[in-house]
Amino acid sequence: MAQKKMILDLDTGVDDALAIAYAVAAPDVDLIGIVSSYGNNLLDVCAENSLKLLELLGQEDVPVFLGLPHSSTSDHFEVMQVSKDIHGDNGIGDVDLPAPKRPLEEMSGVDFYIEAAHKYGKDLIIIPTGPMTNLAAALKKDPEIAHLIGNVTFMGGALTVEGNVTDVAEANINQDAKAANDVLTSDLPLTMVGLDVTLRTLLTKKETQQWRDLGTKAGQAFADITDFYIDAYYNLNIDKNGCALHDPLAVGVSLDPSFVQTISLFMKVIYDEHNYARTIGDKDRLNEPNPNVQVAVNVDKDRYLATFMDLLTNLFKQH
Repeated sequence: MAQKKMILDLDTGVDDALAIAYAVAAPDVDLIGIVSSYGNNLLDVCAENSLKLLELLGQEDVPVFLGLPHSSTSDHFEVMQVSKDIHGDNGIGDVDLPAPKRPLEEMSGVDFYIEAAHKYGKDLIIIPTGPMTNLAAALKKDPEIAHLIGNVTFMGGALTVEGNVTDVAEANINQDAKAANDVLTSDLPLTMVGLDVTLRTLLTKKETQQWRDLGTKAGQAFADITDFYIDAYYNLNIDKNGCALHDPLAVGVSLDPSFVQTISLFMKVIYDEHNYARTIGDKDRLNEPNPNVQVAVNVDKDRYLATFMDLLTNLFKQH
């Protein structure tokens, strides 16, 4: 049992699937649970995807909890067509995996956050890779957890580059900008792994072929899932050179911060109509000491990709 404990908060699409694999493969942390979110698909679909992928990787003992089904400022959620184009209608590249044997947990994802924060304290790492609705709700229910949790490394936002939804908005923050602002302006120790670094970290079919060549169920499935994503990046003209490793980069950085260079800032998220979902430094706090957000602005992409491939390929060999 590793000392460090990790919770993933996923709207399980393709790069979330790769984040699960990275968390399972990493030797220096225990994945103690997944909290489901909406985003790449509906909440229930994302939750079932997480269970399916965990079973594919022989991780039937990892619980999956339901988070909240829509943003903190709306009463429903509809999947955007572009999400289906990128992640497939089922969220995982339209690859058909067996129905999971393990049911979802009865405890809510919000309550699981609070329980884990009190149990593990500074040893707890939380990785939100979708909207931050669940974490914001947990903070609202029990503000004390902001001073208990060891680190929150989230995939979201863009500081030095444009957004991928609008000129300023990145998709995860755009789903619930108010919740993101609640998290960023809290006392939580945060690391932002945004488009600034994830768009530099690309995977190609050369790498997925290595998984396919393993001849295992997991290798085949993850190659198929990821190839769908690579094709979507190409066909939608997102990037012709490969797919971005958005969510698994956040997992990697949480365990090895030296993968990235960061700047320290107090951040905020704009959530009025003008510049909605922009992640930006708070000019009113520029001279305050001890900023709570480390913003990744550069990445050692070659070393990260080598680590990513080593961990995942060895995992897929076994399943």
